[in-house]
Amino acid sequence: MFKDLNPLIHSPLRLAIIPFLVTNGQSDFKELKEVTKATSGNLSVQLKKLEEASYLKITKGFLNNYQHTAVEITKTGVAAFEEYVEAMKQYLK
Repeated sequence: MFKDLNPLIHSPLRLAIIPFLVTNGQSDFKELKEVTKATSGNLSVQLKKLEEASYLKITKGFLNNYQHTAVEITKTGVAAFEEYVEAMKQYLK
């Protein structure tokens, strides 16, 4: 029987963010914007949704006198992505 795909991860932009962070552990807003080619507003909204689900930890501060937003994947986020990948494998069989 097929498992349901996690709709929080299955969204195209969030599906670009999560694997990038699984691979890299952390990033910042600027790098994620470049990697995903997303607009600032859309990226902000999607990161907030992932943070609300405890998939990400977002830390705002300053770096060299400029605003800086650090984004880090959590253990919950890694586990959710691993479950998503396993569910996807079932569909590809």
